[in-house]
Amino acid sequence: MSNVALNFEDGVTRFIACRPGETVADASYRLGINIPLDCRDGACGTCRVRCESGRFDPGHYIEDALTDEEAAQGYGLACQMRPKSDLVLAVAASSAVCKTKIAAHAGTIAAVRRLSDTTFGLSVETQEPIDFLPGQYVNIAVPGSGRARSYSFSSVPGSRQAEFLIRNIPGGLMSTYLAEGAQPGDRLDLTGPSGSFYLREIARPVLMLAGGTGLAPFLSMLGRVAAGGSAHPIHLVYGVTNDADLVETQALEAAAADNPRFTFATCVASPDSAHPRKGYVTEHLAPEHCHDGDVDTYLCGPPAMVDAVRRSFAERGLTPASFHYKKFAASGTGGGA
Repeated sequence: MSNVALNFEDGVTRFIACRPGETVADASYRLGINIPLDCRDGACGTCRVRCESGRFDPGHYIEDALTDEEAAQGYGLACQMRPKSDLVLAVAASSAVCKTKIAAHAGTIAAVRRLSDTTFGLSVETQEPIDFLPGQYVNIAVPGSGRARSYSFSSVPGSRQAEFLIRNIPGGLMSTYLAEGAQPGDRLDLTGPSGSFYLREIARPVLMLAGGTGLAPFLSMLGRVAAGGSAHPIHLVYGVTNDADLVETQALEAAAADNPRFTFATCVASPDSAHPRKGYVTEHLAPEHCHDGDVDTYLCGPPAMVDAVRRSFAERGLTPASFHYKKFAASGTGGGA
């Protein structure tokens, strides 16, 4: 069996298992996910998808359906392609068009940890392991409110114990619940995974930039790297506003101890900080970690941080090989706050 993640244009991700020799299209339809499809013969190109990770047998098709240039860019035809490993595929359609919906998961609170005055750690035990791509998020319904908030996983995929970092926002919906009402055993309803911010196959050096609780998806990514290894260097710069916002540094130290290819630096923006590295993330982007642009960059933080990093790259004359980012809002909506 090969596991295939189908990423739809609306951010919804669904996972399917392809049997040996089965095409992606046949597996999708067998499981009730109606990806775009017409001829099934590799002649029309309707089922064209882009492979973002993994290897596959492209099968047989005519050039009118898929050009050599498109194939070289990672595209394939779902009606012909047969996985040779686990795959991540981008589908050029919404989940609704493909007659699939976001998955729902039931869970219970295992623990609420006060990591600092500004950050909660939330552990949720789910009935079944949740499959997701490291970096993605779920929506968590706040009990009794009728509303949900979005949070990135800080844990690795495939575990019944899902972990999250949640910023403590005074008066915030989730913050108030966690501070005043949450108890171990309380039911939580999760929907997802979602989001196009996730770790791609590592093909060159990686630069990770985290702001505040935007560290969460990187902890998940580093957990996946620890399981599979990396032939390329990975550097993380983790910036916060005040000393109290700096959390989970022990997890980063453990990751660095386990993986000699991984390094990290922390910084604090407040001029009153006692931290040895003051200032913003952009002030701590060393040339050796930018690799003259031959680097895949991942950023998760507030909108101002995303804009500042873009300006910094432009001022340095750097264009990263790829730039994946996730902006999050103070309310926690948008996956990553």
